[in-house]
Amino acid sequence: MKAIKYLFVIPLLCFIACSTPKEEAGVVANNEKATARLDSTLNAIVETGMVAGASALIFEKGKEVYFNAYGYADREAKVPMDRNTIAIIYSMTKPVTGAALMTLYDKGAFQLDEPLSKYAPEFADMKVFAGIDSVSGEMILEPLDRPITIRDITRHTAGFANNPNMPGLGDVLRAVDPANRENTLVQMAEKMGAIPLMFQPGTQWAYGPSVDVQAFLVERLSGMPYGEYVKKNVLDPLKMTETRYFVPEGDRSRMSAIYRRNEDGTLTQLPDSSAHSFNINHWALTPGGFGLTSTVDDYMRLAQMYVNEGTLDGAAILKPETVKLMATNHLDENIKERMWLPSKGQVGFGIDFAVRLRPPASADENHGIVGEFFWDGAASTLFWVDPANDLTAVLFVQIMPFAGQVHKKFRDAVYGPYVPENVR
Repeated sequence: MKAIKYLFVIPLLCFIACSTPKEEAGVVANNEKATARLDSTLNAIVETGMVAGASALIFEKGKEVYFNAYGYADREAKVPMDRNTIAIIYSMTKPVTGAALMTLYDKGAFQLDEPLSKYAPEFADMKVFAGIDSVSGEMILEPLDRPITIRDITRHTAGFANNPNMPGLGDVLRAVDPANRENTLVQMAEKMGAIPLMFQPGTQWAYGPSVDVQAFLVERLSGMPYGEYVKKNVLDPLKMTETRYFVPEGDRSRMSAIYRRNEDGTLTQLPDSSAHSFNINHWALTPGGFGLTSTVDDYMRLAQMYVNEGTLDGAAILKPETVKLMATNHLDENIKERMWLPSKGQVGFGIDFAVRLRPPASADENHGIVGEFFWDGAASTLFWVDPANDLTAVLFVQIMPFAGQVHKKFRDAVYGPYVPENVR
């Protein structure tokens, strides 16, 4: 009789066990190998001296699945890298500015293919630099084939001068100095409008001051100082209270030092007085392309807004279709000159993000998922949004010059070993 009972009990237990819901494993969620890879990678880049300190935060499906920090925010003072460490995010300011600009797009304030000069006559009479006359020594200037559009300033195809060492044009750029911190955004725009373009709009991709012009355009269209607009319409609704240009004195002990890697591989801490000078003083300039500080948790809120197609915790920043537009490649394949963008992998460019178009072609390229969008900063900070896996990642380090290999190692740690398409 007992044997008969067991015949019924065992299948019943199996049914219960097999039918009990289990939390679905993700890329990092419930993945011990991924967690171990991440811990090992972050520890290794510190221990080998690639960076002084590193912190990383990863969310999947709206939940935190990984956080850890290694090394020092200030190695010399023995201040550990921590969750509340404040980092200078440099060009990771751009996706914040893009959000601010596109809130106005959602309100119908502009269209992407309208001329910039429609709203900013400062850019109405632009010329294109075509060299130096060998006899007179004067610049040779050509008329525009077409006006700079707003789309151009969102994808870095406007042609604004960006190299102070460029023969001829660099001299003008240095003399006019549009990026001077004492300039207001209006003064910056007036000065930029007086400098010839490097190339005809829409013909090349060249990283430069386009997103600073976006900040100026936000100010012009909204009638509100840019710093106030972005705070009111992006940062405050997302509760990004630690993302700001100016860091109050009481919070400065949490600011990470910035390090420079020397040719022999050693790290030298830059003096805080210079490294932090933009953020511990009030300046007239509120650039859209750089200048913000943040914490990993604060920046994750921006990333979560993007992966949620414009909304987070009831705060609607952008329309879903607008986020999709931003995360769509806007670079025509005919644009062959792309500066260093190809070093980011198989990518195009949307509105203030690189957009992954194809899987990595080899194990040497940055790992990533088709459809992801991302950007980074001069001190080697990084974030990305992976809609396919509902994954967002933020990596904070403070190392110059830009350390692309750190990003490569971190991405490999998240996604695991590279597998060629033909063997998947």
